Amino acid sequence: MRQKPENASTTAADLFTKCREFTAAKEVMAAGHYPYFRPISSAVGDEVVVNGQPMIMIGSNNYMGLVGHPKVKEAAAQAALKYGSGCTGSRFLNGTLDLHVELEERLAKFMKRDAALVFSTGFQTNLGTISCLVSKDDIIAIDRSNHASIVDGCRLAYGKTVKYAHNDMDDLARVLGIVSQNGLRGGILIISDGVFSMEGDIVDLPKMREVAERFGARIMLDDAHSIGVLGQGGRGTAEHFDMIDRVDITMGTFSKSFASLGGFIVGDADVIHYVKHISRELIFSASIPPSSAAAVLAALDIIESEPERRQRLWANTRKMHQGFRSLGFDIGTTETPVVPIMVGDDTSCFKFWKGLTDEGIFANAIIPPAVAPGMSLIRTSYTATHTDAQLDRVLETFARLGKKYGII
Repeated sequence: MRQKPENASTTAADLFTKCREFTAAKEVMAAGHYPYFRPISSAVGDEVVVNGQPMIMIGSNNYMGLVGHPKVKEAAAQAALKYGSGCTGSRFLNGTLDLHVELEERLAKFMKRDAALVFSTGFQTNLGTISCLVSKDDIIAIDRSNHASIVDGCRLAYGKTVKYAHNDMDDLARVLGIVSQNGLRGGILIISDGVFSMEGDIVDLPKMREVAERFGARIMLDDAHSIGVLGQGGRGTAEHFDMIDRVDITMGTFSKSFASLGGFIVGDADVIHYVKHISRELIFSASIPPSSAAAVLAALDIIESEPERRQRLWANTRKMHQGFRSLGFDIGTTETPVVPIMVGDDTSCFKFWKGLTDEGIFANAIIPPAVAPGMSLIRTSYTATHTDAQLDRVLETFARLGKKYGII
């Protein structure tokens, strides 16, 4: 009988084996259908250039069309000239500029809440807020279709996470009922997207509020895809339902309507003060650069002073909803500028995406785990600055390729 080497019991498996065995993406690359990490060599507006090919962009979240706005670009440039390219430290120590303080004050006023707190990214905002507010005896209830940043924030929190069926408030009540019957010792935080980033539908906030009050729960909304888009003044989901004072914490991001980078929360002053001094993701991360903060301030000026932009966004949204549905596409239950084109299996989704790309349409192929198995889709989204000519070309191209690939 062969003897094991003396160090056999202490030799670790190769950590990188999983990397070498990961072939899924390489197989799609080999088939010529790989839809990710595409380098854009122009400004990311409603038209872009990819590998020298002009394309109509319907894959970004530039809802207000402000990425290329002269005032936004000028504000970013001037801030870089005045303050430099970065802050070289965290907000907690040396990384707070007067720009950051001004931005937080403006955001709180705009959102009609006591206080605001700015983080370095939207993803980090959810991680840092959820993980510091939820303690070991607390419960988090989340929608099954929530963004990955919410899911990961829950993983970092010490409390227990329970899930309820997508936008189903009866199921939320059922889940919280079970939690309450099993000896709840802490508090409850319900977290949901305001506008769901893949489906494009809006959370049923009025019914959620009823459930929350029944169980004494707090509500946090991720309004990344809502601020600038929903509500008479663009303040998001709560304003859309006339419930600004009925949501405990609202989270937003700067990478969509605000045409920049970063994230924020608004809420009661005591809550914001607590997160500001407890959140590890805030305290141990460098603050957003001055150019990003200045760009948000300029974008906020435009959002407040040009409500016609939002009106144009919704005119474009209605046009695309009606156009896709009349052609026979399944766009699900979307109510917003996020318009999913349901395809089904991954292979068909990749082929349809490649056809669109070849025709000069930049859209996004979404497959599991971002969506449920068998629910792969082409995610499209629209802006206030898309022209009728651009949108007509998009619909014509989808109609032709939809028939070619058996989608319609």
